Amino acid sequence: MSINEEIDPIDSEDDLYEHFNFTVDKGQQLLRIDKYLLLKISNATRSKIQAGIELGAVKVNGAIIKSNYKVKPFDEIVVAFSHPPRVKDVLPENIPLDIVFEDDELIIINKPAGMVVHPAHGNWNGTLVNGLLYHCQQLPGKEEIRPGLVHRIDKDTSGILVVAKSEYSLIQLAKQFFDHSIERTYYALCWGVPKLEKATLRGKIDRSPKDRKVMMIFPEDADHGKLAITHYEVVESFVFCSLIKFNLETGRTHQIRAHASSMGHPLFSDAAYGGDKIRYMCSMANFKTFVNNLMKVCSRQALHAYSLGFEHPKSKELMYYEQEFPEDMKEVIDKLRAVFNDGPNRN
Repeated sequence: MSINEEIDPIDSEDDLYEHFNFTVDKGQQLLRIDKYLLLKISNATRSKIQAGIELGAVKVNGAIIKSNYKVKPFDEIVVAFSHPPRVKDVLPENIPLDIVFEDDELIIINKPAGMVVHPAHGNWNGTLVNGLLYHCQQLPGKEEIRPGLVHRIDKDTSGILVVAKSEYSLIQLAKQFFDHSIERTYYALCWGVPKLEKATLRGKIDRSPKDRKVMMIFPEDADHGKLAITHYEVVESFVFCSLIKFNLETGRTHQIRAHASSMGHPLFSDAAYGGDKIRYMCSMANFKTFVNNLMKVCSRQALHAYSLGFEHPKSKELMYYEQEFPEDMKEVIDKLRAVFNDGPNRN
């Protein structure tokens, strides 16, 4: 249940079920409680948040407040309703899966662009998890909406990911991700060509105060957000755009997309981060037509999870898998190479 769904009146304080709990950061400036919750709760609307406040569903430091209350550092905010948080049954579905490797402990999938990884608001079926439950029958945490998942990639990002098939492997793989010992390589087409051929991008990542659907990179000493570290290397340049290899040290939501945007080189065709508009010009004839045709071929962010390396949770064997570019990205890169004739030099 989230605030964007119908809100039931609270009959008794003893019947409340906690849905959200926030501790305000020490650096938070005074901000109205409804605006603060709008930034914190996904898929919420201001009208539903205000309705919840009026019904007494929101408490700050144990007290019911009004919608004009201004949050301050270290405030404890609880959002509670008279019914438990909504739980959706995740049903098995016979969805074709591109299985790269599978044994009793894990399964490695090559996810196509356009497939959502796990059920969530607006996508309760047709996800990778629905297909995995049909294929595997049992996954650790089956009663949850993210069974077996230790990481994920965005809906419109293609590529490789690993899913645990046992509770033991779930814990072991999660620890490797936590320890940053997992090797993850992505390739992306980005607007422009970075001045530095190779560099490391660091900063705190958090939701944009202007648009909660996108993430922003903030200074590393910011009081909010989580540290995000991305290493990149320019592999090929095509005058107005470039093919860049990214290695993740941390794995945050939209990390590559936000970091690329923060350095002025958003991912090609990434509408959420401005990559669906021409960002760098070129003197070639019919340039705009050429770009528009490329965007028709690859109408999503040009980002591919190329490789994954980790230690097998049971055998301790080093596992490494690669998946070549999907057809849309491959066609765009081939067209760029044909025009600009740089030729591939990917390692």
